[in-house]
Amino acid sequence: MTKPQIWVAAFLFIFIALFILQKATKKPEELPIVMNESPMMNQEVNAELTGYDLMSKHGCLNCHGTSLQGTPMGPPLENLKRFWDRDKLISYLRNPNSFMDQKRFKEYQEKYPNMIMPAYNNLDIKELGKMSDYLLSKE
Repeated sequence: MTKPQIWVAAFLFIFIALFILQKATKKPEELPIVMNESPMMNQEVNAELTGYDLMSKHGCLNCHGTSLQGTPMGPPLENLKRFWDRDKLISYLRNPNSFMDQKRFKEYQEKYPNMIMPAYNNLDIKELGKMSDYLLSKE
């Protein structure tokens, strides 16, 4: 081996030895602790939230307004029970695009151009149920 090769090999050996030593001596309490990331903790927190609180948390009020009377970005969310039952509304919230062929939604597309209702298929069904119950109770 040439001198440069010996130096590179020595450097790599020392680097690997220090890396292994660092991993072997790391204490468990040095690991980062992330709060509020447990699914159980999120369920407990969300169990206390009302339908309105969940809608606020997930951004519904940004487009539909704080009183749900509608804004230039989204239609009002009142008297929904004339169009929806609980299961249909939950289905809509999970996948709004599957309802876009209905006449009412075509009118919404014209009235609110470039606005897209997001799909909430990643939310817990219990949260969607609370939100649906709240919306269906609004007159």
